[in-house]
Amino acid sequence: MDTTIFTPNDVVSCNGSKKSTNSDSNPIQCSIPTSVISSSEATLGRHLARRLVQVGITDVFSVPGDFNLTLLDHLIAEPKLNLIGCCNELNAGYAADGYARSRGVGACVVTFTVGGLSILNAIAGAYSENLPLICIVGGPNSNDYGTNRILHHTIGLPDFSQELRCFQTVTCFQAVVNNLEDAHELIDTAISTALKESKPVYISIGCNLPGIPHPTFSRDPVPFALNPRLSNQAGLEAAVEAAAEFLNKAVKPVLVGGPKLRVANANDAFVTAQDVSTMLRCEQKTIIFLINNGGYTIEVEIHDGPYNVIKNWNYTGFIDAIHNGEGKCWTTKVFCEEELIEAINIAKGEKKDSLCFIEVIVHKDDTSKELLEWGSRVSAANSRPPNPQ
Repeated sequence: MDTTIFTPNDVVSCNGSKKSTNSDSNPIQCSIPTSVISSSEATLGRHLARRLVQVGITDVFSVPGDFNLTLLDHLIAEPKLNLIGCCNELNAGYAADGYARSRGVGACVVTFTVGGLSILNAIAGAYSENLPLICIVGGPNSNDYGTNRILHHTIGLPDFSQELRCFQTVTCFQAVVNNLEDAHELIDTAISTALKESKPVYISIGCNLPGIPHPTFSRDPVPFALNPRLSNQAGLEAAVEAAAEFLNKAVKPVLVGGPKLRVANANDAFVTAQDVSTMLRCEQKTIIFLINNGGYTIEVEIHDGPYNVIKNWNYTGFIDAIHNGEGKCWTTKVFCEEELIEAINIAKGEKKDSLCFIEVIVHKDDTSKELLEWGSRVSAANSRPPNPQ
């Protein structure tokens, strides 16, 4: 398989293809143009800001803390970057997650440990969803590493590696920037790795470093390689034929989409199968049943409580809104067996040329004997008292 080396004059799309710098048709691009940087702008903070812009990021989600305040100043100074302050770190992480889904790559900035550990769940989610997300943390002063100082925003130990160890399990690359000599290489490698691996990365930057200039920050980006995502045509055709044969034999086929769909740019192809609006547009004559039991029935049978009741939507109204008078669609709610039989007959008879949506309202305890028995066993297993010591 060939390897493409990207240079500063190329535009890199986030799916790994190489484009001309003259192309402006796709907003999800990782452009790396050559530019002349003045010494006053050749600081670590401005270098990081430029790299984010160059890979297609225009908005960064942040929560301030004293370890990242100077860094935020330098990100704000980048005219092509918009800093969006969030109410808490987890919100910032999920905002960056959504941004990455929409734009191809996202970024967030938080403070050391108290912020990093707060955002961790969002980063873990992005890792499982194969999203390129750049998580930037303002870290302790570079002079504090290797000392016995106890700092705030830590767990009370002079070892500052707790946050790093946590991020090592949910990111594909970690860069701890404690000096200026290798900052350029570490930052560029982290960002390019996020794009290559389609996974989150972690960058920690010492709080005393963002405003310091260094000659390396006026250099072009570190070149990196992306392996083209090519499929074996014969193998692909064989896999499609096998999958089609399997689905055609199935009586009740069910498709479950995983996170690899996004990486393979296959979302539209998978959705073109089960999306209601697409079904209407394609004149599908599907009968859809929604069994509405008003809550979490499995949990009810294990251990009931008010937390198992959910706020119900007007599901038939939701489908009517999607329909919006375009195409053929029929919806109804049924509350008993007789109404269900009548609805099925209508769907198979006078409405057979329409997409039919039937919401079946059932009692929360209307369940199978097997589920009742299973719930009882789980409840008994969960409530076992501790073994005597």
